[in-house]
Amino acid sequence: MQTDQKKMPSWLVATVPAEAGEKVAAMRRLLSRGRLNSVCQSARCPNIAECFSKGTVTFMILGDVCTRNCLFCAVNKGTPCNPDPEEPSHIAEAVRALNLRHVVVTSVTRDDLNDGGSLHYSAVVKAIRSSNPNTRIELLIPDFCGSKQALKTAVDSKPDVIGHNVETAPRIFKDIRSGASFERSLRLIDQIKEIDCTVATKSGFMVGLGETKQEVLEILSLLRDVRCDIVTIGQYLRPSFEQVSVVEYIHPELFAYYKIEAEKMGFKAALTGPLVRSSFDASVLFDTLPESHGAVSRRDFKNSEIGDKTHVRNI
Repeated sequence: MQTDQKKMPSWLVATVPAEAGEKVAAMRRLLSRGRLNSVCQSARCPNIAECFSKGTVTFMILGDVCTRNCLFCAVNKGTPCNPDPEEPSHIAEAVRALNLRHVVVTSVTRDDLNDGGSLHYSAVVKAIRSSNPNTRIELLIPDFCGSKQALKTAVDSKPDVIGHNVETAPRIFKDIRSGASFERSLRLIDQIKEIDCTVATKSGFMVGLGETKQEVLEILSLLRDVRCDIVTIGQYLRPSFEQVSVVEYIHPELFAYYKIEAEKMGFKAALTGPLVRSSFDASVLFDTLPESHGAVSRRDFKNSEIGDKTHVRNI
């Protein structure tokens, strides 16, 4: 039985200080001025006021129209426009204006492009590096339709972190992720390490869609097997009545349990909580990684123990 969206528990109510209003407005003006999109706005993220008020944002490149129709996502669907060749420089300018120490760049899925947009990702990384050499860069990429060459283009641009979300359990995945494949997503994460083992890998997924506790643990185990370094788990919240309904609101204590289990499995960093999203507190999460997060063999990675316990902010 699906949960009535109006009955959200108290731990899902986000509060933002009243004085944050002008900072949020300023961020919106900056994005508008550069003709830039943010996943914060397009996906109707519940943390948008908190993040914007802190001067943090997740840039969404390649337009604001996705070629897929995932049933949990509020991003516009349809036929997108051609990529904006000036977008990389505009993002680099925004990163400099915000003085970002860590920037997250994601995109809509562009199945209409031969390379899935990987060359555009590469151009964005190069533009940021050119004018912001001390800024860490995290990419949250689509699956590029399984093209290893497209993936290599993104990896070879040398970001510090590459993330790709598996989103939900395999049993549920096929019903809500049109055009995607859980196995393809796992393979992509594994291939990142094959191409460059020094790049930190990251993945995230939602709970509250009807998955069982055992299925969550299985997702974590599968991600660990493909050498995923960082994992995030958050509560699915229905962006509007056009998306699939919430089945269950997960209690914070269960999120805390998933964090402990992720650490036991050997993830180098984990962030779990009702309002956690894949790019939320990305800089803080990266800071918890041991310095030698990369350059480890597959066997060493699967058998290693965590040296530094991860500090996780449960929300």
